Amino acid sequence: MNGSPATPLLSVRGLTKHFTVKNRGPGAAATRLIRAVDEVSFDLAPGETLGLVGESGSGKTTTARCILRALDPTAGEVLFRLPDDRAVDLAKLSDRALKPVRQHVQMVFQDPFSSLNPRMTVGAIVGEPLVIHGLARGAELDARVAEVLRRVGLKPEHRVRYPHAFSGGQRQRIGIARALIMRPSLIVCDEATSALDVSVQAQVLDLLKELQAEYRLTYLFVAHNLDVVRNFCGRVAVMRRGRIVELAPTARIFAAPQHAYTKILLSAVPSPDPDVPMNFQVAEELAKLDAG
Repeated sequence: MNGSPATPLLSVRGLTKHFTVKNRGPGAAATRLIRAVDEVSFDLAPGETLGLVGESGSGKTTTARCILRALDPTAGEVLFRLPDDRAVDLAKLSDRALKPVRQHVQMVFQDPFSSLNPRMTVGAIVGEPLVIHGLARGAELDARVAEVLRRVGLKPEHRVRYPHAFSGGQRQRIGIARALIMRPSLIVCDEATSALDVSVQAQVLDLLKELQAEYRLTYLFVAHNLDVVRNFCGRVAVMRRGRIVELAPTARIFAAPQHAYTKILLSAVPSPDPDVPMNFQVAEELAKLDAG
């Protein structure tokens, strides 16, 4: 990045995504509007990890997909700063203009099983982004695939195998390699560890931290596991019904949450201290919050 350290890599302003769905049943209106993402705004600095958390249906994954343009936003700006210091609005770019920008913004998906094409070898999967963007072929492509596989803890000779031959943790490393091979500035991790066992989660998170330090990666980390977020993210944005209700440094969120919804979320996280009781009335408290 050529800009100052204070210059955001990503600036999201008023991001909105509405869906119109058909109603069923007699007497109902023909359609209704769902405000999946409603006026979301935040900045993400180079090298930072921002956690995006909330219950299922809060809008966090839809927000991530709008930023990546897997979904077209209804309104708002997604300003992304390129390595040459130009800022582009991802929300406004045409598909043709978006293609060269995609190499700088990559994604690691939630499910390491369904996100890898079972009919492609690992080498073809990891190298596919380079092929699509015309950045490498032949011996150079093979060398770059071998290098990135080695960097994520896999053997270069694994590139001739198919995804079914690997464990869940190894498959997620393949997904990380596929994102990393483009040398992006920003990686969006959409529940990237939620499908893994706890011990494997820790290994993958350690790898992501190492890669961040080495390549100065910036992460938008979508998650529902607050323990993971507490140990991995520098700041946290809490989403509720399509809006960010609280955004603060992670330590402050966990030590002194300000919003009632954040307090309810944190009260449901099991404590390692056996003398701290769990909150089993989360649904009831959320209903009271909605009513109030």
